Amino acid sequence: MQKRKLGNSNREVSAVGLGCMGMSPGVYGKADRQESIATLHAAMEQGVTLLDTGDFYGSGHNELLIREALRGKNREQAFIAVKFGVLLDPGSGWGGFDGRPASLKNFLAMTLKRLDMDYIDLYQPARLDPDVPIEETVGAIGEMVQAGYVRHIGLSEVGVNTIRRAHAAHPISWLQIEYSLFSRGIEKEILPALRELGISLSAYGALSRGLLSGAWTKERSENKFDGRNFGPRFQGENLEHNLQLVEKLRSLAERYGTSVAQLAIAWVLGQGEDVIPVIGARKQTQLRDMLGAAEIEFTAEDLKTIGELFNPEDVAGGRYDKHQLALLDSEK
Repeated sequence: MQKRKLGNSNREVSAVGLGCMGMSPGVYGKADRQESIATLHAAMEQGVTLLDTGDFYGSGHNELLIREALRGKNREQAFIAVKFGVLLDPGSGWGGFDGRPASLKNFLAMTLKRLDMDYIDLYQPARLDPDVPIEETVGAIGEMVQAGYVRHIGLSEVGVNTIRRAHAAHPISWLQIEYSLFSRGIEKEILPALRELGISLSAYGALSRGLLSGAWTKERSENKFDGRNFGPRFQGENLEHNLQLVEKLRSLAERYGTSVAQLAIAWVLGQGEDVIPVIGARKQTQLRDMLGAAEIEFTAEDLKTIGELFNPEDVAGGRYDKHQLALLDSEK
């Protein structure tokens, strides 16, 4: 597994990271605990050091799962990135976001306890709290860096103005935001700003939540327990249209002798050494696609051909519904 330098630091992480959200029940439906742990072990054995989680994934379940998977492992060989701040009610309903300094320190204390760790490698607010200046949130995480409880600070789904303000308060190591062949909105303003400031891009959704896996079918849209099916791109005529776009990728993947998923991930990897895709593999079979993509070396001409296969504006439906998009600082 190749490594990539984390922005504004001397730390290196695996070129692709493992997103662990889907390993907890309630997001993509049921989850298999034994398979999840086996996938985590297989990833680490193959050189994946970056494990991405959130304290609200399964209301703490995800952190406890990672704790179990890391038992007996060398802590220094794992890079644990944790998102915080999402508020949930007992039924896992959205309760807003809390980025207040006192709250984040409380969130961090519980995360350290659940993970059974002395520090978190990268800590980041999952969303911008509109009622708390980003300088206050980042400043408080900076205090935790000074105290040794956090090593690096990240951001998630914020726009250029917020990035600049946060970075002025404390060096930011990465911005985590959706980036794929289906979602390229960051290329105009956000990505250039990151590169100006030396901040890495942690690209989630490289497979557009499974649409670009090459394995999604219309039949899967009938699973009411899979939250993806409530997204605009997965519904009705939008889904049919988007699956037709995927078939264009399938034809190209066959020419390159790779899978659709590997093609999509490798394209994201090829966008720069400062881009670190985080892939939500829940099974060892999915992990193999992720690891295989990391071995593909496309030429600049290959990347251009793939990128021009279709216009991202041709994709039907937004990456989130209108209500959720309105909550994203990155979309303002």
